[in-house]
Amino acid sequence: MPLTKDVLHVETERVAEDVVAFIRDEVGRHYRRKGAVVGLSGGIDSSVTAALAVRALGKDKVLGLILPERESSPTSERLAWSLATRLGIDTERADITRMLESFGVYEKRDRIVGHLFPDVSPPYRFRIVLPQGPETSNRLSVFSIEVEGKNGDIRRKRLGAEDLWGIVAATDIKQRTRMVMLYYYAETLNFVVVGTTNRSETDQGFYVKYGDGGVDLEPLAHLYKTQVYQLAAYLDIPEEIIERPPSPDTYSLEVSDQEFYFRLPYETVDLCLYAIDHRVPASEVAEALDLEKRQVEWILSDLRRKRALTWHLRELPPSPAGTNNGGSSSLGGVAW
Repeated sequence: MPLTKDVLHVETERVAEDVVAFIRDEVGRHYRRKGAVVGLSGGIDSSVTAALAVRALGKDKVLGLILPERESSPTSERLAWSLATRLGIDTERADITRMLESFGVYEKRDRIVGHLFPDVSPPYRFRIVLPQGPETSNRLSVFSIEVEGKNGDIRRKRLGAEDLWGIVAATDIKQRTRMVMLYYYAETLNFVVVGTTNRSETDQGFYVKYGDGGVDLEPLAHLYKTQVYQLAAYLDIPEEIIERPPSPDTYSLEVSDQEFYFRLPYETVDLCLYAIDHRVPASEVAEALDLEKRQVEWILSDLRRKRALTWHLRELPPSPAGTNNGGSSSLGGVAW
């Protein structure tokens, strides 16, 4: 049968039941903990994860944690509180701005922005973006920085590798600080930390190592982003959360996942990832997406490249003996 977007359709009730059973089993039998902590961002993934955790464990055994900083969108926090109230779960708020200031996150980043835009001084808002559309998948991933000055005008410059690395390294501390806070609350309650990363993000490395990737279990990691949306509708997640464009909420100027990383809508990304995993010819994918074959070939190549470059996020660190099973190994007769 020809490829259609229907291949990503899931039986939401069955999938929800499977994930609920998974969470209940992991928390109770595997980890032997009392409950779960979920970081609430106001986005679709954390909302679905929290709703499933409540079904699995009961609302009294789920803690929502909201971790804003000074550049977080106020909408994110408002939606996170709305979701927590709807689920009836205990929720804590911990502003991590002072922690980030102590790490020099804003200062380090501002030095780079100031070097690129000498006439722009704080307060300003900025974001990092990629060229958009299927045609851009045939180009190198050259990021640009967009800065909004005090008068509201937006200026753009291409980012060199070192400037990009510096900004990303500084902003990744935000996710790693949130991970630390999640584990603080989890360990004080004898809870586990439940992750919110979906299959599309996991496959393409769209998360931070030892940041939002630092969790005890990932109940959505087998579901493409579009399938998470299907679950959201089934779980009666608030419409405003479902309709809001997904965003990393990392930069002070709003940027979507598509603008920052994927270049394309999740509907396109997910079907192409499915095609890669099931060896579907580019011609069939092109027909399903109403694109030219050469455009699909570029997209598939870009997705394969990102998957290959981010392999280390999905693996335990390599060991001298080449084993990652956590057990003892030997190298040259020496026990490790």
